[in-house]
Amino acid sequence: MARVARIEATGGPEVIRFHDANLPAPGAGEVRVRHTVLGLNFIDTYHRRGIYPVELPAELGVEGVGVVEAVGEGVTGFTPGQRVGYFGPERGAYASERNIAAASLFHIPDDIDDETAAAVLLKGCTVEFLVERCAKVEAGWPVLVHAAAGGVGLILVQWLKAVGATVIGTVSTEEKAAEARAAGADHIVFYQSEDTAKRVRELTGGKGVRVVFDGVGMSTWESSLDSCGIRGLIVNYGNADAPVGGVNLGVLAMKGSLYNSRPMLYHYYAEPAERAAGVERLWEMLRSDKVRITIGQRYALEDVAQAHVDLEGRKTTGSTVLLP
Repeated sequence: MARVARIEATGGPEVIRFHDANLPAPGAGEVRVRHTVLGLNFIDTYHRRGIYPVELPAELGVEGVGVVEAVGEGVTGFTPGQRVGYFGPERGAYASERNIAAASLFHIPDDIDDETAAAVLLKGCTVEFLVERCAKVEAGWPVLVHAAAGGVGLILVQWLKAVGATVIGTVSTEEKAAEARAAGADHIVFYQSEDTAKRVRELTGGKGVRVVFDGVGMSTWESSLDSCGIRGLIVNYGNADAPVGGVNLGVLAMKGSLYNSRPMLYHYYAEPAERAAGVERLWEMLRSDKVRITIGQRYALEDVAQAHVDLEGRKTTGSTVLLP
């Protein structure tokens, strides 16, 4: 019997319920994976809240690492006993085991442990495409990272420093500032007590930054606009607060002929070749020690509702993993 989380309605963390399920044998093109570690991500809360619509009842979780138990007809490249991981787009990771399309899986290298893989696959591949293929950040660029001590934020800071950028990070507390500085942030802005855009302008000699990485959403949109320099790029990659909506595109012109992108990970990891190249770049960054993964919290899978509370309350630092 597999232990599986499900929601019958969208809403707060309390809507998450667990049940036992008899899994069928893997179908054609599928692999049975017994989970060892799961990743927690903001996209999980978007599904739970209905920000990203799901058909109910719905399973949750997109990131998992585990061991292949069985393979279905037509599956090549995976055999029982191999370590694998994935980051969606199929939901259903909040489970002790599951069947999943083989095309969604990555092999986990022998030198990457399960916890690190579960903590970094989705977030690390997100950072890879954000920095290197979406924003195409170059050495010497000043950039702003909102929520710099979060799971994606800490990886972003490290990756940006590795490519030679000057990083300004926003945080809420001294504890989170210490985390961001340890990751390499050159400057810290306390967004609750400082005017973010004003401070960014001071730090950049009035010019503003070349790129803003904003995973927060509506509450940071205005500060992102005002922090961005002429012909700069605002990359809105998440909605931790709320989605940005009702925007008059003319504001981009008035603020300095700015660019705005709302990218999704899965559109940058759509083809087998780019999936393979992107994840290999992630393993390369980990092996070089230019990116280190901080696991700030561990929860039992059955306590995932509390994990959601803490994540949405910005009480977490670094990455969070769930243990089935």
